Amino acid sequence: MIRFENVTKRFRGTSKPALNNVDFEVPRGEFVFLVGASGSGKSSCLRLILREETPSEGRVVVLGRDLRTLSNRKVPYFRRHVGAVFQDFRLLPTKTVFQNVAFTLQVIGSSRGFIQQAVPEVLALVGLAGKEKRFPHELSGGEQQRVAIARALANRPQVLLADEPTGNLDPATSVDIMQLLARINAGGTTVVMATHEAGFVDQMQRRVIELAHGEMVRDERHGGYGDTSGIPSLRPEPERGAAAVAALTAVLEVQREATIAAAAGLDPTIVGPDDDVADAASAPIPSDPAASALAASAPAAPVLAPQPVTVVEPDAADVPPPARPAAVPDRVEEPETASDLPPHTQPIPVADLDEMDVAELGLADRLGLGETEPDDEVGPTS
Repeated sequence: MIRFENVTKRFRGTSKPALNNVDFEVPRGEFVFLVGASGSGKSSCLRLILREETPSEGRVVVLGRDLRTLSNRKVPYFRRHVGAVFQDFRLLPTKTVFQNVAFTLQVIGSSRGFIQQAVPEVLALVGLAGKEKRFPHELSGGEQQRVAIARALANRPQVLLADEPTGNLDPATSVDIMQLLARINAGGTTVVMATHEAGFVDQMQRRVIELAHGEMVRDERHGGYGDTSGIPSLRPEPERGAAAVAALTAVLEVQREATIAAAAGLDPTIVGPDDDVADAASAPIPSDPAASALAASAPAAPVLAPQPVTVVEPDAADVPPPARPAAVPDRVEEPETASDLPPHTQPIPVADLDEMDVAELGLADRLGLGETEPDDEVGPTS
């Protein structure tokens, strides 16, 4: 179905090849994940399969045709057997859902009766039955991606290429799209998907081809995503305000007991909570963290006693660090000023996608559409 034979691809103006000696074969009906860091060569593989690029060395064979020998005039007819789904949907904004899907069939000259039958069938397959008259701006992101998948399947291709199809979708919608692609694959369509979604790759346990710096480093039949250390985590740090106040309270408690013990002439390391000295000079602990911090840093006041005693500040080395808080107040006052608030992980803004002019998409050519010539049909038919 798809075969890479020692493929190397170099782009003009770059010293390092985008793909270097890549060799693999995808049989009919398989579901394959292309994984790897950005710039590893995943999109270059998909462009070679779609015949947007040709290899610098080696051969790419798709549906029995060596794409190097395929003339530019015959490329649109070859692409009719290869469906493509992109991250940015690429829908025609002035056409309805029905018209977007029917567009591919109209351009290749399908009959009116076939279009009226095929479009509702493929829309029902992707879960959009009853939304034929809606425009793209009236749909959610997941529904727009379903329209893009329906358009790719309208001509019943043998191969479906998906380049980050869940990249612009929320997690719940992404699950629905992955389930849809799995059903399409179960119907016999070969699916090749480039993705960064480690969770889906790990759960589905399909074939995984991993690329790194343009080289194929792993080909596993039932694999997972692999090393996820390079994927940035967007999970916020846990809130630490209440824990910080409780810890400060415990430290102040230890310092107060040590000061009292030193004032009474006792060893501060052996004074416990039941000693008479600690009970004699028990003082309330300020509930406000700022006040507690000021109280800890201020010089200690002399302790009233029958005999005048010189107050001695304990050395830092003599104060044992608390293994766990001795007492946590029932109610902790929250800081009132912005400067007292603990640091937070701020949400990362996501830039909106710019609207692209339809004329700049190269939609008809990339979908394998163009003027039909009877003697230009190539490759197997669906």
